[in-house]
Amino acid sequence: MAVRADIRNVAIVAHVDHGKTTLVDAMLWQSGSFRENQDVAERVMDSMDLEREKGITILAKNTAVRFGDVKINIVDTPGHADFGGEVERALRMVDGVLLLVDASEGPLPQTRFVLRKALEARLPVLLVVNKVDRPDARIEEVVNEVYELFLDLDADESQIEFPIVYCNARAGRAGLTADPSRLEEQLQPLFDTLLETIPAPSYEEGHPLQALVTNLDASPYVGRLALCRIHNGTIRKGQQLAWCRRDGVIERAKATELYVTEALDRVEAEEAGPGEICAVAGLAEVTIGETLADPDDPRPLPVVEVDEPSLSMTVGINGSPLAGREGSKLTAPLLKQRLDQELVGNVSLRVEPTERPDVWEVQGRGELQLAVLVELMRREGFELTVGKPQVVTREVDGKVHEPVERVAIDAPEEYTGVLTQLLALRKGRMEEMVNHGTGWVRLEYLVPARGLIGFRTEFLTETRGTGILHHVFDRYEPWYGELRTRPSGSLVADRSGPTTTFALLNLQERGSLFVGPGVEVYEGMVVGENARAEDLDVNATKEKKLTNIRSSTADELVRLIPPRPLSLEQALEFIRQDECVEVTPASIRLRKVELSASRRQQSASRKARGLA
Repeated sequence: MAVRADIRNVAIVAHVDHGKTTLVDAMLWQSGSFRENQDVAERVMDSMDLEREKGITILAKNTAVRFGDVKINIVDTPGHADFGGEVERALRMVDGVLLLVDASEGPLPQTRFVLRKALEARLPVLLVVNKVDRPDARIEEVVNEVYELFLDLDADESQIEFPIVYCNARAGRAGLTADPSRLEEQLQPLFDTLLETIPAPSYEEGHPLQALVTNLDASPYVGRLALCRIHNGTIRKGQQLAWCRRDGVIERAKATELYVTEALDRVEAEEAGPGEICAVAGLAEVTIGETLADPDDPRPLPVVEVDEPSLSMTVGINGSPLAGREGSKLTAPLLKQRLDQELVGNVSLRVEPTERPDVWEVQGRGELQLAVLVELMRREGFELTVGKPQVVTREVDGKVHEPVERVAIDAPEEYTGVLTQLLALRKGRMEEMVNHGTGWVRLEYLVPARGLIGFRTEFLTETRGTGILHHVFDRYEPWYGELRTRPSGSLVADRSGPTTTFALLNLQERGSLFVGPGVEVYEGMVVGENARAEDLDVNATKEKKLTNIRSSTADELVRLIPPRPLSLEQALEFIRQDECVEVTPASIRLRKVELSASRRQQSASRKARGLA
């Protein structure tokens, strides 16, 4: 096999918040990709508003850094298991992995998730221990934890003997010793070790063209772009191609434009050789996992396989009395078109029809992935009704199996009792408990995925916001039985109209409210959380009756407890089976699926009679 010594393709793999995007920033600056005085945003690889707001990577993206004569293509992968489809595609583009681990937190469950994929793909690993300047850094223990993780994932000897670089990405410093004071002023040791560890791409000389489409993008000028890793052969601008589709059909196509990445920009190129990551225009219908090949001798590559979805929720048009006031995209055809468009670029999503023509079931990896999709759609002007997230079950040997998540919790040790109690209610099984001796404990649990819907909010409340929670899909296990995770009921408006201070003052004794005064509500809308287990129909629009008798308390200032508005993720966690979330560009409202109070009572009494 011949090799291209002037190229390296590497994926950066890390848990959320361990500093991937910051490290890429430093590599770009030090390789001279930007001018001295160029105005560049922090976390330059975070491309969309949502990524900047949440501080997470959602889409896998690539950039290119030049170090000497070598071009290093870097693929920034998401750290959340919810975006695992992005990770699996990114690993098909590269020849090695740069594993980034926080010097204090160590490897966490979602590091485990991506690393398992990399080891299965037999990719060499370079370990970078980041944030070595943290006052609570425990560098030696973290390195040992990484070795344990490799053993746990059944890595072989060649994979376990990985080189280690110690780094402070924010300051752009790296070194080969664990002492933070002895780091070099530049990332030179990291670049040198990377070139030694990550193999150059290999290819067969004289082999016909094979390029695997691993991602899609769009340009306003040339339409859809297929992002490819060329395995063999060369693509030239204007060349005829064989387009090997997923269904086995082979069509002729033409590469109208060809681009390669330099720093953060795509630049036009006349040709791209083996091992290169390039973007090809001219294939309007191409999708991820398909192959571009030689028209005279087409040889398709294996299609990208991704894990099955584990969560689903229903998404339909907005059918509430306030529909159409805030959004511009309201109809079922527009919604279906948008969901189909999402499927093109997101291989880990599924969209299934339901009994109703204006409602679809969207299946994905986790709550965050589904919430991000809904958030993007609401920003585009859609009005939606979103149902409660449900787990996707499987039948194995005639028995129903459900997804189980591996949960890791870091929290102050005084909260250990309350956390074990919370997880026991959700039928969690403790796997490991470690006390670091620093006042913090790490708990590892296996919990059914259903039990984690709505757990995050409760967890943050109980640990006073100090706990850190991470979970990742582990496996399918037999159905755990009935789970009751929300002990409280809902306060439901029984009529339409604007809320009044007088009505809310009387209601705040019943529980916590989601709306303040002067908010438009309708019958069946959830206006608060009841302190008791059952739902309560309330009048939130009641006005104070005026009389001609002067009252001694008339001029007293009414003090309302501030309402607790829910974010989209919190709303999806909060709702029960008979509730849904109305999402519009300006508002998030909770409501009952059946708005009429009398119909809800009739169906409840029918159920009770059926049970009796």
